[in-house]
Amino acid sequence: MSDHLFYQSRLERPHLDRADGIYMWDKSGKRYIDGSSGAMVSNIGHSNPRVLEAMRRQMDQSTFGYRLHFQTEASEALASRAAALAPEGLNRVFFVSGGSEATESAMKLARQYALARGEAQRSKVIARHPGYHGSTLGALSVTGYAPLSAPFDPMMRAMPKIPAPRAYLDGLDPEDPATGAYYAQMLEDRILEEGPQTVLAFIVEPIGGASTGALVPPAGYLTRIRKICDRYGVLLIHDEVMSGGGRTGLFFGADHWQVTPDLICLSKGFGGGYVPLGAVIAKDGIVDAVLDAGGFAHGHTYAGNPLACAAGLAVLDEIERGDLTANAARVGAILAERLRDMMQKYPVIGDVRGKGLLMAFELMQDRQSKAPLPPELNAYNRLVDIAYANGLIIYSRRTRGGLSGDHFMVCPPMITTDEQLEEITELLDRSLGEFVETLPASALSET
Repeated sequence: MSDHLFYQSRLERPHLDRADGIYMWDKSGKRYIDGSSGAMVSNIGHSNPRVLEAMRRQMDQSTFGYRLHFQTEASEALASRAAALAPEGLNRVFFVSGGSEATESAMKLARQYALARGEAQRSKVIARHPGYHGSTLGALSVTGYAPLSAPFDPMMRAMPKIPAPRAYLDGLDPEDPATGAYYAQMLEDRILEEGPQTVLAFIVEPIGGASTGALVPPAGYLTRIRKICDRYGVLLIHDEVMSGGGRTGLFFGADHWQVTPDLICLSKGFGGGYVPLGAVIAKDGIVDAVLDAGGFAHGHTYAGNPLACAAGLAVLDEIERGDLTANAARVGAILAERLRDMMQKYPVIGDVRGKGLLMAFELMQDRQSKAPLPPELNAYNRLVDIAYANGLIIYSRRTRGGLSGDHFMVCPPMITTDEQLEEITELLDRSLGEFVETLPASALSET
C-alpha cells in the first residue's frame, strides 16, 4: 500500500487491474467473483458498455454544472425516473453523493418541515439497534453499531433507539403477525416515553443492511409502524440505501409490503458503482412547506451533477432492459435454497435470511441457544479472508451491535446467471469447509 494513502486499517489487498460483469482481476491475473457487489453497490455489474457510453456522451457535453447556476437535462430526467419508481405521492427528489448524505439530508428536511409547521419541539429521530445509516455525525446519531459510533458519542447528540425486530434471536415466529405487533409496539412505547410532541421521525431499513444482515421484518411490522407514525404525527423515513434499486426483487424493499413512507433515502445501487450518487425522495407536501418557508437550508456541492445523473439514468435503463429486478428475485430464490442446504451441511450456520439478492447467513456456536461464536475467533474476518483467497468476495459484519456475532452478506450483482450462481455457491461451500476445519473443538462444543 502507498505510504500516503490510508483507509480504515492496515489491511492490504492486491491492486485491481480490471473488472467486467461479476468478475474482477488483480494485477497478477487472479480472478475474483464479486459476491457482494462491493458493498452491495455494483447492482448491474462492472464495466457495462452502455453505461460507459452514456457517461462519455455526457462528458462531451459537460461534467459539472453547479445547481445554483444551471439546470441540467440529466438531473431533471433522473429525478422524473426516480419519482416514477417511488410510491404514489413521493414526487420530489433531492440528489446527493452517497448514503450518509442521503440520511443527513432526509433528517434535515424532516426537521425543517417541522419548523415550517410551527412544531419546533420536534427534533428526535428514533432509530433501531442494531442499525446503520451512515458514517457522518448526523447519520451516526441514528446508527446502532458501537464500534463505529461510540468513539464519537461526545461529539453528537445520540438519538433514541428501539430494538430491531430480530425474531430469530428472540425465539419468536417471524410469520406470526403477533410478532410484528410486538416489535412495532416498542416504537409506540418509545414515542410516548420521549413525548410525542418531541419526536420528529422514525428511520428504518425496510430490509436490513450490513448491521442486521438482510433482516426481513416480521409479518405486519412495517404496516403497523406506518400507522403508529401517523397516529403521532411522526415522519417515516425509509433507508433504502442498500435495499433500493431492485436487489430484493422489487425496486424498493418496502414495496414487498406496499408501505409508503414520507421520505426515502436511496444510493448504492442507484448509481451502480459507476459514480457517487444518491437521493432523497420526499412527499410533495413536505418539500412545498419547506420551500414556502424560505427554502431548504442544506446542500452538497455535487448535488445533481450531470455526469452522475447521466450514469444513474443509464443504470436504470439497464435494470429495465435486462429485467434485472425479476432476475434478482429468481436467482435470489435459488441462492436462498443453496444457503439453506449449506445450513444443513454446516451446523455452525445458525440462520439464513434475506430477499432476492440481498441475502445473508449468520454463524453461531449453538442454534438452540443462539450463542454466538467466541468474539476472539474473529470469524467475521476469518471466513471473508478464506473466501477471498479462493477468489470469492463476500461482506461481513458483527451481528449483535458490532461487538459479537458473525454474519455474511452474499449479494452478487443482479445480472448473475444460474451458472455463475453455482460457481459462487461452490466457492462459498469450499470456503466454509476450510473455515470449519480451522475452528477449535471448543467453539462448536454446544452445536
